[in-house]
Amino acid sequence: MELYEAINSRRTVRDFEAEPIPAEVLERIIEAAFKAPTNDHMRDWHYIIVRDINVTAKLLDIIPKGISDEDMQALINDWNLSDSIQQECYRNAVPKQYRMLFDASAVIIPLLKQKTDLLHPDNISHLNGFASIWCSIENIFLCATAEGYSCNLRIPLGNEAEHARSVLGFPNDYFMPCFIGIGKPKSDIAPVKQKQIDIKQRIHWDRF
Repeated sequence: MELYEAINSRRTVRDFEAEPIPAEVLERIIEAAFKAPTNDHMRDWHYIIVRDINVTAKLLDIIPKGISDEDMQALINDWNLSDSIQQECYRNAVPKQYRMLFDASAVIIPLLKQKTDLLHPDNISHLNGFASIWCSIENIFLCATAEGYSCNLRIPLGNEAEHARSVLGFPNDYFMPCFIGIGKPKSDIAPVKQKQIDIKQRIHWDRF
């Protein structure tokens, strides 16, 4: 798949077929992740690929399995989500946070060496390592698309990252930025409407 085709085809997917992904495909996707820019040229990243359903169940046990309509509305109010398209995106995504990972063919856990306090950086440069691994994660999303698969993403909330550490055994000096679910998208998924951006209004030549 050509690069721009992969970029234009990429969609966050939360409904998957029950279809395994060959190990060599997952390895190829992760190899591409290591081609991303890195702040210190060391690429001190690791990726845990969880395919064992029993490990997946333990890993995700801490994630809520649903949300009531009342709590969903309260979340929309608390987050000041006033745009109707944005609200619909959240109404589609939030109830699927557990299932979108549990039903995925694999759950990928990115890890980066934690050299500074990411939540209390002294300056923006201390976030360079964090920024780099997100470039790596974007490579995963695009390469998964090129391979015919799709991904979703969850940022850990509360104690979810420490729970993942206890289940997966990664060292204390490695930081987990997200969960990634990857799999073959179901063929009958109804697309979620996205806000359309007029690029000409967002590009500024020479000054704002």
